Amino acid sequence: MTSTYAVLSEGLEKRFGAVHALRGLDLAVAQGTVCGLLGPNGAGKTTAVRLLTTLIGPDAGSARVAGHDLVREAAAVRRRIGVTGQYASVDGDLTGRQNLRLFARLHRVRGPAERAAELLDRFGLAEAADRPASTYSGGMRRRLDLAASLVRRPDVLFLDEPTTGLDPASRTRIWDAVRELKADGTTVLLTTQYLEEADQLADDIALVDRGRVAHQGSPAQLKAAIGMFAEVVVADPGSLEKAAAVLERITGGQPAPDHERHSVGAVTTDTTLTLPRLVRELDAAGLPLLDASLKPPTLDDVFLRLTDHTDRTGLEEVAA
Repeated sequence: MTSTYAVLSEGLEKRFGAVHALRGLDLAVAQGTVCGLLGPNGAGKTTAVRLLTTLIGPDAGSARVAGHDLVREAAAVRRRIGVTGQYASVDGDLTGRQNLRLFARLHRVRGPAERAAELLDRFGLAEAADRPASTYSGGMRRRLDLAASLVRRPDVLFLDEPTTGLDPASRTRIWDAVRELKADGTTVLLTTQYLEEADQLADDIALVDRGRVAHQGSPAQLKAAIGMFAEVVVADPGSLEKAAAVLERITGGQPAPDHERHSVGAVTTDTTLTLPRLVRELDAAGLPLLDASLKPPTLDDVFLRLTDHTDRTGLEEVAA
């Protein structure tokens, strides 16, 4: 690939009847990085993955994946990518070893037995290699599915919610595998419903909303874009309204009182605000505090602030 981008799309559009699933998707994923594709239900994430993996064609726009034009060189794109979805694609009647050998032969990989053994060992499946895949746990099947997608050593790997429904231990093993792939130079495009997963793995995050990339940047950049979160807990519940007014003046943000906790919080983009200053200002206003904090936002906060997070369940299924 001559481009510095493993995935580069401009103005991708896709309709399914009355549903406008993608409305000009512009996406740039640098080589050798993990990019998290996040968004509300119906935002267009699944449609974007299906387009970029050549399963469907765009109505408008263009894209290059692994150095090849998505439409004119679809076969070349398919030779350079791997895809792992939410559901295992392996054959439950075959053993883990047989599944990987089958994939290796289908892809005309040299030394299919050796490649299968290498992947079984890499994904901690060597001891279960000769058991039918139907006897594997959910986490083991997902790892086997991921191994199958790597038989050809793809330049770009698409992971569509690969850890959905897995227990924490199985999820961690998938995370470790993704980190190893990145270290080996593989580019990973990851869609996930777990924001912690994106925070842990992604170098870059693209927030998709209503068929477009609404915001893109590193987790740190996106968090910085919405500012810090200031919160105070007042000693006198009757002073909560006054505390909210003072906090609004200090932070410039819209205060959000919590009457049960006797607290009020607000987001601020004032980079000069410090916790000592926050406490001094409230003390000067005659507001005794039980607690005060100034924290960076979580990726959950970013998601809620930077997207229209109204639940639109069903649109994504229509687009699928």
